[in-house]
Amino acid sequence: MASTLSGYETVTVRAPEGAMGRPLAVRSESFTDGGTIGLDFVSAGARGMNQSPQLSWSGAPTGTKSFAVTCFDPDAPTGSGYWHWLVWGIPASVATLDAGAGTGHSPSGAHGGYNDAGTASYEGPAPPKGDGPHRYVFTVYALDIDTLPRASEKTTGAGVIFRMRGHLLASGSITGTFGH
Repeated sequence: MASTLSGYETVTVRAPEGAMGRPLAVRSESFTDGGTIGLDFVSAGARGMNQSPQLSWSGAPTGTKSFAVTCFDPDAPTGSGYWHWLVWGIPASVATLDAGAGTGHSPSGAHGGYNDAGTASYEGPAPPKGDGPHRYVFTVYALDIDTLPRASEKTTGAGVIFRMRGHLLASGSITGTFGH
């Protein structure tokens, strides 16, 4: 069976407009940048435990009031990628999310948006079998607002990115891969 991935162009998510300074440094104890995401952090549909990975970040600029975190698969065979995780309203005092913090809910004190699996929590990687490895881009955004205006658990990836427009101070990413 031929890979469906080869029939699609990779899509990217354009960062919301804002004053971009030095990028945030994003790390994970759950996977290395460019490395494979382990089964603990993969969707149950792909034989995983569907836990959100541990993430930490540093370098937030002065004026940061909150953070948002997204996970996006630009290689999904949809023509528009696939949103796995959307979280905002993470207090500026927080610089780490423990593994499992977004599993089945939003991290404490934060709000989750509607991922492409139809839930307001983390949904791990599960690319189509035979599609080859996909990239999963975890991005942390430093914002100059406490929460996103008019956002709810039904807000989609496009809506989250749009609502960050004009409020972005800095961002940084880490990318993991998974395929089966």
